[in-house]
This record gives sequence, C-alpha cells and structure tokens, in this order.
Amino acid sequence: MRLLKFLLLVCGLTVFVCCHQKGGTPAGTAVKIDPDDFLAMFHPLGLPVNFSDSSLSKKTTDSSFSIQVFHQFFPDSLLQKNFGKSAKPRLLASGKLVVKNAETYLFVKALTPTKKILYVICLDKDGKFTTGMPAIIREDDSETKYAFNIDNKYAISVSRILRDPEGKSFFVRTVYVYSEGLFMLIMTESNEGKPRIAQIYNPIDTLSHKHKFTGDYLIDKRNFISFRDGKNNSLIRFFVHFEKDNGSCKGELKGEARFVSSSLARYIANGDPCSIEFSFTEKNVRMKELEGCGNHRDIKCYFDGLYTKRKEAPPKPSKSKRR
Repeated sequence: MRLLKFLLLVCGLTVFVCCHQKGGTPAGTAVKIDPDDFLAMFHPLGLPVNFSDSSLSKKTTDSSFSIQVFHQFFPDSLLQKNFGKSAKPRLLASGKLVVKNAETYLFVKALTPTKKILYVICLDKDGKFTTGMPAIIREDDSETKYAFNIDNKYAISVSRILRDPEGKSFFVRTVYVYSEGLFMLIMTESNEGKPRIAQIYNPIDTLSHKHKFTGDYLIDKRNFISFRDGKNNSLIRFFVHFEKDNGSCKGELKGEARFVSSSLARYIANGDPCSIEFSFTEKNVRMKELEGCGNHRDIKCYFDGLYTKRKEAPPKPSKSKRR
C-alpha cells in the first residue's frame, strides 16, 4: 500500500514538472507574435487585386489569428467601430500586396454569423501601421453586392451594386489612393439619379509655387498641368490630368521633374519607364511623352499638348483703418 502511494506521488510530481517545463501560458495571457511571423501568415498577391462580397462566405485556407494578435499590431478602434467592444469576430489573413520600398497592403477578413467585413490595412515601409478601412461590409439581410479592386496604378476602388425589382443595376463607385499615411478619396461616380461627372483631385494644389514656372497650365478644366516648387530650384513638382476623345482616353501622373536647361525639365524616376519633357515659356508649357508612360494612361493617347498658363488673380488690397 505504501509502495502504491509512493508511485502515485512520483507520477503526480512528474506531470507537474513536465507541464512547467513546457512553458504553459496562464489562461487569459495574450501570446505575442513576432512581426515577421505575423506578416508571413499573409500570402503574397499580385496586381490587380480583386475581392467580392461572396468571397467572405466561401471556405478558405487562409490562416486565422486571435483578436489579441490583431490588437498587438492594429488599434482596437478599427474593429470596434463596426463590431462593437464585446464582439470577437473570426479573423483571417487573406493576402498582402507589397509595394517595393513603399507601403504594404494587408487584407483581413473579420467574420461573425451576422456580419462579414474585409479590411484593407496599410503599413509603411518600416512595417508600422498607418491606416485601415473596411473595404467590403456584408450583412446577411442586405441585398446589396460589393466589389473591391486595386488596379495596376494602385488606385483603390470600392463598388456598391444594387438591382431593382425590374433587374436594372445601380452602382456607386468610390476611388481612393494611399498618400502620406491616409486613404484619400479622389473620385466618386454613380448611375443613381442623374449622371455625375467625376471630380478631379489635385494632390499638389496647396503646395507653394514661388518658382517662375510654377502655377496652373490649362487646355480646359479636365485637361491641365499643375507645377509647384521642388526641393530646390533645379526640381519642380507636377501633377497632370488629361481626357481625350470625349473622356474615353485618360491619363494622370504626379511626380518631380528636373531642369536640364533654363526652360526645359524632364521627368525620369527610378522604377518607372515613363519619361516626359516639359518645355516652358512665360505664357505656356509644351508637354511631350518621350517613352514608356503606358502605366499612367490609356493605350490610344499620350502625354502631349500645349497648355496655357492661367493668370492668377491679383491679391485684394488690404483696407487701412482710419485714425
């Protein structure tokens, strides 16, 4: 009998020691994960990137991770805004898009029985969180369909589609670009109600323009080039948008050109085959595509044309107070 008790005591101590040697984590303690291991959970994606709301309901082989791991890398508010504080959705790592020497896009599916959301989350080139937003929100009782896309120019499109009882489709499409740590809305188009002409967002409009060739050069409101000051006098920032053939052929580019003479500047950038020349006079600028700008325009049109400098309105004289 004593021998039996002794053997039971030895077995109990052995189990206790082994459990502690395995490094068991107390209940409720969040297990941290290395950032590289976390990113490795996301399989790489190539351009273009496409998701639909139906993909949120399909069975997938995506890696899952806990809400504690999510909060290790991203703010609580990202999920709480859509699910509330108490909900704990199932989280899936659904891919990543890496821009060389720039940002990384992560796609996270957050799923509950009544709501399914695809989040697009951005990290800077150092792997630090900058911003995120729900790209697709799918609720079980909704008849609205959604689609998400990142095209070859990294423009982010979110489309909402609804069919009426007669089978006609209505849509709203919003387009964003990632810039300076934010998703910036640049265009909205819809066939709901009267047709809307998409607004053009000029990302350099508010920058300084003290250089003699800076300012806005136009053919019309939808064909223009804006020039703003560069880091020094040998550089000039620009943003060009054009629409030809009644808007069926469009082009757009933001960059920095370098002066190769007193009135001639050229855009050449690492990793971009596009090359453009700007020839300035006091009243206009002539733009000429030198080579390889197909990534920034449609196939049948080019970066070219003569643009007239817009005269700036003189500043209003300040009213002096009478003494």
